[in-house]
Amino acid sequence: MSPEDQILWAVALPLIGAVGIVLAAKQPNLREAVTLVTASLLFVDVWTLAPSVLAGARPAVDAFEVIPGASLNFVVEPLGMTFACVASLLWIVNSVYSIGYMRGNKEHKQTRFYVCFAIALASTMGVAFAGNLITLFIFYEALTLCTYPLVTHKGTEDAMQSGRTYLGILISTSIGLQLLAIIWTWNATGNMAFVAGGFLAGNIEGPEVGLLLFLYMFGIGKAALMPIHRWLPAAMVAPTPVSALLHAVAVVKAGVFSVVKVIVYVFGVDYLAGEPSGQWLLYVAGFTIIVASVIALRQDNLKRRLAYSTVSQLSYVVLAAAILSPLSVIGAALHIAAHAFGKITLFFAAGSIYTAAHKDRISQLDGIGRRMPWTMGAFAVGAVSMIGLPPTAGFLSKWYMLLGALETQQMVAVGVIVASTLLNAAYFLPIVYQAFFKTEATDGNPGTEHGEAPWPIVVALCSTATLTVLLFLFPGPALELARQLAGG
Repeated sequence: MSPEDQILWAVALPLIGAVGIVLAAKQPNLREAVTLVTASLLFVDVWTLAPSVLAGARPAVDAFEVIPGASLNFVVEPLGMTFACVASLLWIVNSVYSIGYMRGNKEHKQTRFYVCFAIALASTMGVAFAGNLITLFIFYEALTLCTYPLVTHKGTEDAMQSGRTYLGILISTSIGLQLLAIIWTWNATGNMAFVAGGFLAGNIEGPEVGLLLFLYMFGIGKAALMPIHRWLPAAMVAPTPVSALLHAVAVVKAGVFSVVKVIVYVFGVDYLAGEPSGQWLLYVAGFTIIVASVIALRQDNLKRRLAYSTVSQLSYVVLAAAILSPLSVIGAALHIAAHAFGKITLFFAAGSIYTAAHKDRISQLDGIGRRMPWTMGAFAVGAVSMIGLPPTAGFLSKWYMLLGALETQQMVAVGVIVASTLLNAAYFLPIVYQAFFKTEATDGNPGTEHGEAPWPIVVALCSTATLTVLLFLFPGPALELARQLAGG
């Protein structure tokens, strides 16, 4: 099979899998087998593209013309290859986890859940391999729409209200700001194709650069820059596998991926560094990192603390891109993968606790590590990665961000990274401490009589914790893709 065909199959396979899931709706075992087989086929298809991209190839294919002069175009470049590899791998793990979670909690409408999940992965592949702005926009919007039923899965009034917030913010920002930015770019340059080094130089200058950057950065609402971040904590009403999809596999990653792609391939790092009107982004990202971390400190609900942690961690990627150094761009690319593995582990652990112990508050977790050592051990690994300590992947990405900030004398960025690292430790380490070193309350509550969650859940969260460490120990391919991105 040619690389061009593989690109098209990456988008088509999850859609075909969605049809198979519908056909197997009345046979749960078959339905979930279809999910796992489809996820595995996508993984093989995507990962077999990686060697050629690492070798310098850039496979591309045009599907059809969307508007005169602009096609639905796919190109596999280093950043997209990283994103697609992470998403396709984690779909397999998340599918295993979902089987244990959805059955263990006797969730309703499981077929719809798996169908929407598959369509979300098709949209994610479209975002990852988008070769121009119009293709990126189409699949970005599709990802928003197909994840709405997942956010509102429980069907309660809270879920429906959260879904309205989710859909309202993401659609209004993308159409009102991002689409406007794309039209402006097309009108000013006659181009929408992503180009190494960017293509705005000589076409847009002065204050207009800062304004266009504003439209893109806040139009990409999935990156959750403050103050358009509210959709993310609101979406925590969804089942934990959905939270994992939103925070690690697809949605927020599509946001920060798009941010980095626009900065590198539309503006160009060197061009944007020479335009003072674009400097504001670094300060907005830094503000988001610190404020979201402070808010996370105050949350007793575990998933809400993780949600605000995600808001903060996403802005690490934006901050790294805004530093406008090759080293920081490497850090941004690595953090997309590092955050994916670490944060999905944390959400998996939260779901494991809820499934086994029916607890969702941090104040209820005293001594739970003795009953759930695998779950809380994996949680500890994910937490260490979010803090940015070895031997986890979070250390690598933060290291390159710091090197980039020092290289460009961006001392504000250095201060933000150091301060937020301390804040990360302040809201994660106490959870680990109380889980393993505090005494569990025994007040006759039936929730204290439990062990680990069902084995698919435990296998999944241990797998992602292992991946978090393996990316630190063997960063070669991910680091090479990041270097190719930074080198244009």
